[in-house]
Amino acid sequence: MSDVPEWRERSESLDALLARCECLVSPEAMQAAYSHLATAINARLAGRLPVVLAVMNGGLVSAGQILPRLTFPLELSYLHATRYRGTTAGGALKWLAQPDIELAGRDVLLVDDILDEGHTLAAVREWCLDAGAARLWIAVATDKRHDRKVPGLAADFVGVEVPDRYIFGEGMDYHGYFRNLSGIHALPEGE
Repeated sequence: MSDVPEWRERSESLDALLARCECLVSPEAMQAAYSHLATAINARLAGRLPVVLAVMNGGLVSAGQILPRLTFPLELSYLHATRYRGTTAGGALKWLAQPDIELAGRDVLLVDDILDEGHTLAAVREWCLDAGAARLWIAVATDKRHDRKVPGLAADFVGVEVPDRYIFGEGMDYHGYFRNLSGIHALPEGE
């Protein structure tokens, strides 16, 4: 049995993995992307008094970057629906929290970290529309380029496009870790 605590071994393993990963989008480029997103959102949603919903957990980081750049009144809440629960492959959708603000008749802006295949965002969008949202907007920090997206689902506001690789940072995780990293990183090809 090793005298090294399990958490230290895990930390060293994650540090070693990160050292092998590629930074696809620099922290500076992400800050510029958040500014671009906010400018576009300001232009479209000013005067609409929208409800902004951060899609947890990943959308927390994106919302935290975008919200201070918005210049109009809004209401803020969150929702938590997930398909991943600490894994790298999606499963069945599980609702963990629904927003506490009435959506009927309101413009709603969903803020998330990524539009990948879009199953979670599609389910959240339908839930909001079923709750009576008059208009629904989607803002994502990253949009993954591939042809596996839910038909008819697209983000209204996109920070950056990324290749079809497993990515993390800026709210996106690798087995629950690295959401806090600035910039977008990709696993080495084949891992």
